[in-house]
Amino acid sequence: MSSSAEAPQAVGAAGLPFETSARCYDLLNRDKDYAAEAAYVTRLIRQRAPTAQRILELGCGTGAHAEHLAGAGFTVHGVDLSRPMLDRALERQAAMPAALRQRLSFEAGDVRAVRTGRTYDVVLSLFHVMSYQTEAEDLAAAYDTAWSHLAPGGLFVFDHWYGPAVLTQRPSVRVRRLQDEHLHVTRLAEPTLHWQRNVCDVHFSYLVCSTADGALHRFEETHPMRYFFEPELRLVEGARWTSPESLAWMSDRTPSADDWAAVRVLVKGPGTAA
Repeated sequence: MSSSAEAPQAVGAAGLPFETSARCYDLLNRDKDYAAEAAYVTRLIRQRAPTAQRILELGCGTGAHAEHLAGAGFTVHGVDLSRPMLDRALERQAAMPAALRQRLSFEAGDVRAVRTGRTYDVVLSLFHVMSYQTEAEDLAAAYDTAWSHLAPGGLFVFDHWYGPAVLTQRPSVRVRRLQDEHLHVTRLAEPTLHWQRNVCDVHFSYLVCSTADGALHRFEETHPMRYFFEPELRLVEGARWTSPESLAWMSDRTPSADDWAAVRVLVKGPGTAA
């Protein structure tokens, strides 16, 4: 789960998403192929908006996607609700070569309300950030955020849990154990489906051990995740978004019950104000 880091409903010890688990976020996601995902998104963008240069990333997490997108030539402004996640994004940025570092900027903000005062060619939201918008008003507000930052013809691209796959495959209990030179992490994920709301609460229990002194830290987070179906997305989008596309994540084909994640590509309609 992630940025996902943007989720207002994911509650940790401090009452904010990833406020506690940020320290082990990159470790838990070290097998995630950020480079391949950024290359896929870059291809989607270049095919539909060849001259696009400026990206607003909603729910940027620790900045891994942003780093690769900057490497592809984009200027990326990342927004995230979690201060610890942003601190790690800034640490990542500081370690980059100057030419890459200058293409990135970050700020704290809620995807439902942030307004940067600038427009972009693309608004991007990855790692299921939109699925954290579990209430209708939250989802509509996140769409409005994207809308307000795009000129007509701009792209809104986001991935999400795909309803037919979620209901076919069903979420299951999972345990992950990972370690690096600093931490040993065990994470138990226990899902609860709420059928009438199209929401799955994923309850995480963490046991984190510091390799430096052996100190143990236990904490819990619950991440409510909404899974979407094509008809409900179209209702939210209405007529002001054009050329809607739904693709299986990392693919060019229509999503099926085998695809837990899908990607939505929208174009802000012509003749509409930001």
